[in-house]
Amino acid sequence: MKIAKIALVITMGLAGISTANAANQGQGTGTVTFHGSIIDAPCSISADTTDQTVELGAVGSATLENAGTSIPVPFSIDLQNCEADAGTVQVTFNGVADATNPELLGLNGTAAGAGIAITDGSGAALKLGTPSSAQTLTQGDNTLQFAAYLQGASGSTTTITPGEFNSIANFSLTYA
Repeated sequence: MKIAKIALVITMGLAGISTANAANQGQGTGTVTFHGSIIDAPCSISADTTDQTVELGAVGSATLENAGTSIPVPFSIDLQNCEADAGTVQVTFNGVADATNPELLGLNGTAAGAGIAITDGSGAALKLGTPSSAQTLTQGDNTLQFAAYLQGASGSTTTITPGEFNSIANFSLTYA
């Protein structure tokens, strides 16, 4: 009789654990992935500006005829916690160049006949693969200003083809 009571208590306890465990399942689960890197540099790059999208908008094809340009859209790279002796930084943008103008970033998609120009904060055009002018850094946070715009191919025989596009430019920083 004692053994039967003990067995009953154990069975009831196990049933309660099983029911509690079943109640926790199916109430929503997920995964959080963390990504980053530790770099040997005098500044950190803000997480908000390591991967960003610059919307160039809907530009009329007539605007781009004969090497015409769209309105520049500003963007920035934010550096944080720069050391007191950080010195200067140069930024180099790389990507797949436009087939007709290797200084411009090429377009992917159905749009054609134009490329993307990138300028520094003073409006000077930056060539792909070529470092920008050195910018002096101060201790603490620094914002590096840039802009991008569409530029049509030069020449009256080039056709501007309307359509969607995207393009990717990677950047690297060089400190001195």
